[in-house]
Order: sequence, then structure tokens, then C-alpha cells
Amino acid sequence: MDSKQTIPINTKLPRVSTTIFTVMSALAKEHRAINLSQGFPGFAPSPQLLKKLSKVLEKGNHQYYPMAGSLALREQITALFERRDQHHYHPESEITITAGATQAIFTAIQALIKEGDEVILFSPAYDCYQPPLDLVGATTVHVELKEKTFTIPWEEVQRKMNRKTRMIIINSPHNPSGAVLSKDDLDQLERLVKDTDVIILSDEVYEHIVFEPFEHLSMASRPELAKRSLVVGSFGKTFHVTGWKIGYINAPDYLMEEFRKVHQYNVFCVNGPMQEALAGYMKKVRPEETVGPFYQKKRDIFRSALADTPFELLPCNGSYFQLLGYGDLSEEGDVATAKKWTIEGKIASIPISVFYQSQRDDKVLRFCFAKEEDELYKGVEKLRKIAKA
Repeated sequence: MDSKQTIPINTKLPRVSTTIFTVMSALAKEHRAINLSQGFPGFAPSPQLLKKLSKVLEKGNHQYYPMAGSLALREQITALFERRDQHHYHPESEITITAGATQAIFTAIQALIKEGDEVILFSPAYDCYQPPLDLVGATTVHVELKEKTFTIPWEEVQRKMNRKTRMIIINSPHNPSGAVLSKDDLDQLERLVKDTDVIILSDEVYEHIVFEPFEHLSMASRPELAKRSLVVGSFGKTFHVTGWKIGYINAPDYLMEEFRKVHQYNVFCVNGPMQEALAGYMKKVRPEETVGPFYQKKRDIFRSALADTPFELLPCNGSYFQLLGYGDLSEEGDVATAKKWTIEGKIASIPISVFYQSQRDDKVLRFCFAKEEDELYKGVEKLRKIAKA
């Protein structure tokens, strides 16, 4: 065989290419733009957490950890859900530590969804849901959230549910919109799945980043939903350590048993010392009380500084993302606009059309405000210049 000849590949993911997040971050680096595109914190984690990690590294166990994760960390997750949601997850049989939330979501779909199953997915949707559905041969049933409010059209969900519906994927607080589920949303969901075999996969990675007067309503807060739900969380989002890639998934034991069948052959276990550091740190902190106010201040700085501009500030009730409508400034598509503003305006964002299966373009860009205040102000200055141009 010629050394340059390639073997034909019948790709299993024909629609997947380099993500927009990678593209925009590379563009920001190339043109030295303020990078408010990719969703990661622009500041260091707590010194106390790093001190815990240092101590663990000095005297800790550096070999394989239990497949389900550090029991000490699982016990802290149990305590968190008992405090906040009054729901008890058994730390040994109903919680698994994962290599980030994406691995938890991927593994859950591989374990529980088969070819021909229908899965309801709300769009705009983060890009990690569709590929694992494609890999198992599931049929994705797309439901678009309502324009601007990004609330769920439950009447449409009801019309699209049938005997083949096996899973509904929920994301609250929502990426990219920052919308959060209400009590009425949980009432509607509970009504629709009652007396069905539908499983709920609930991506709650921004669970602590919710702004007053709103509150995070986990699937765990409703017994009827909890018994059919897999709840996914992320220590990276909560404690500003996205590079650690430590997440978790909670589920009733009958679902967790299936999850672990795949998990053990996917990653088996994840970084042990970091789990121990997180377990020790969580004994001292209450993220459900502190993380929301910390990010609310940053959100308010960003929104206040743009309040008198032509940008449309869409509601942001949770997460660390703010959507800006630019329709009064330009008719150009959002992908082209995001790239143009990165190159010429020196401010990077994410176009929202990439989150839609239909590639719907409402002239809206997503900005991450999980940054130091000086960087936020620099970013705002760039946007104000664009608005005046």
C-alpha cells in the first residue's frame, strides 16, 4: 500500500467537525482578542482547595481509585442533595464520580439508549448531547425552546411523545441561554412522564450558578422525577477547576447499575488525589450559598455596562453566559459576525445558531462573564466601540 494512501472510513459521526468553541478560542488567540467565547473561569480556584490538593499529593494514594469514585467525595454529594433538595442518594450505590460531566452524559446514553429509541432534545442545545445519540442509532426528536425566553413548549413535547420515547434530556441552568426551570416546568414534566418508561437525563452542571430571585430546581427535588432521573454535576463549573475534569452522576440504584456497566469500561476511575482534595474542601464550604452571589456580581457588571447600548440583553437567570442580540447593529449572520468581531473588534463570542439543529439564526451571540473584573470591563469597552461604529 502506498504510504499516502488512506483507508476508506464510513464515519459514524459525519456531522461532527472541529467545534465552534475551539475555532473561536483559536481565533481569539491569533488576533489577541478578549476571549469571552469558551465557557471556562478566568481566575484561579480557592487557595484552600489547592492547599488540600497539595497535602493529598504529598501523602495520598496515587494508584487506581474505586470504580465509583472516592467514597468520601460521594458522601459529600449525598450531604449536598440532602441539604438542598431533601433527597437522599446512597453514596455507595447511587453516586458515581466521572471524568467531567461530558463523560457522564456520554456514558448514560450509551448505557440506557438503544437503536430505534426516541430521545427528546431541546434546542438550542450544548453540543455534547447529539454525538452519543448518533453513535447508538437513536432518533433525536428536536423541540425548539421559545424565542427569547428559552422556556419549554410543553404542548409540543406532549405531541411528540409516543411509545418509542425513551429519554428526555434536560439542561437547567441552560447553556447557552441562562434560562432556569420553574416549578411549573417540573409539574409539566412530571405529568408527561407519569406512567411511562421515560428516563430523564438532567444536565445540572450550573446548579449553583443561579441568580435571585430564581432558584435551582433539581430533578432530585421531586420524588416522582428523581426515581427516573440521572442527575449530572460538575466540580469544574462549581469550583473553577474545569481542567481537573471531575464530575458526578446521581441516579436510583437500578439506573446506576446500568451506568456503571459502561463506566467501568469507559474510564473505570478518575483522578484520585483531586477527588480527595474536593472531598476535604466540601466539608468546609456550602457552594449552594456562595457560588450564585459570586457570579451574580459579574453578571450585573457586564449587563449594567451595556444597558445603554443598542445590544439586546436577553434574560440571564443562571449559568455564566449572557446572550446579546445585535439585530439593531447588523443583518450579517451570527457566525460571520462572531468571527468579524473577534478579528476586527478584538472580542470573541459564540454564535447561537450552532446550538440549533435547524441552524436558526436570530442574530444572537453568547458571552462568558466568568472572568476577572478587569477583563470584563475590557470586553465591555470593545463591545461599546462596536456599538458606536
